[in-house]
Amino acid sequence: MLSLLASAAASQPIQWTQLGLQPGIDLGFFTLRFYSLAYLGGILFAYWHLSRMIKAPGAPMAQRHVDDLFFYCTLGIIIGGRLGYATFYDPSLWTSMKLFQLWTGGMSFHGGLMGVLLAIAYVCWRGQLNFLRVSDYISVNVPVGMMLGRLANFINGELWGRPTDVPWAMVFPGAGPLARHPSQLYEAALEGAILVIILMLMFWKSRARYRPGLLVGIFTTGIALGRFIVEFFREPDSQLAEFARETGLSMGQWLTIPLILLGVVITVRALVRRPLASGTGTPAAA
Repeated sequence: MLSLLASAAASQPIQWTQLGLQPGIDLGFFTLRFYSLAYLGGILFAYWHLSRMIKAPGAPMAQRHVDDLFFYCTLGIIIGGRLGYATFYDPSLWTSMKLFQLWTGGMSFHGGLMGVLLAIAYVCWRGQLNFLRVSDYISVNVPVGMMLGRLANFINGELWGRPTDVPWAMVFPGAGPLARHPSQLYEAALEGAILVIILMLMFWKSRARYRPGLLVGIFTTGIALGRFIVEFFREPDSQLAEFARETGLSMGQWLTIPLILLGVVITVRALVRRPLASGTGTPAAA
């Protein structure tokens, strides 16, 4: 590690292959990939932490609803993420059996988000729950999964950034001889770690949960803004590189612009409306 830091200080790019990273755990008969573990870890954390959150005053749901959300949101992430990737990034998958080969990679954040929203809407409709308040509770847990997923991308040496000469630039296998931004780590920080800290503090150390829409508004704005920024450093998907050159923005950036606007609107609306009374679902008295 010291030698790697020394090479960085000397403005020599870091060789990703020298970090000793492996894409998964070799079990002999099967390789357990870290990307799969990241999905699993994020979902299990969300279930555990959401089960703790509903024990705090003012919860909009019961444990049985958490169990339903765990099942349907998992389906929404997998199905929505894959179909979103095929729609926005690689339409050729729609005419190929590769659409069902999830282990080959290719998941869309925006598709997964839509899948989760549909899952939440279904559970809320069936259980007669407040959609916005349930979404607040769900949003606090999502950044952990995003962080783990981007760290897994880095461990896999995929989704690298654009060429650069910054001291921490890395040469990734399969990306040619040019040193590049480790944009996976940027995403892990902006879409994951920073939002984890902000949303956890807001939920546990403030009365944000009594302002319907505030947590999900901050989440939507933060994660979309983080993705928009990181896209300036991330190499566009090869099949969409020409699209990015022609439009000036990547597909990911165009898709996040509406999310940023939506997040700001939801946040402002939550701040101007009267908060709920502690432990109830009704507005506090003036």
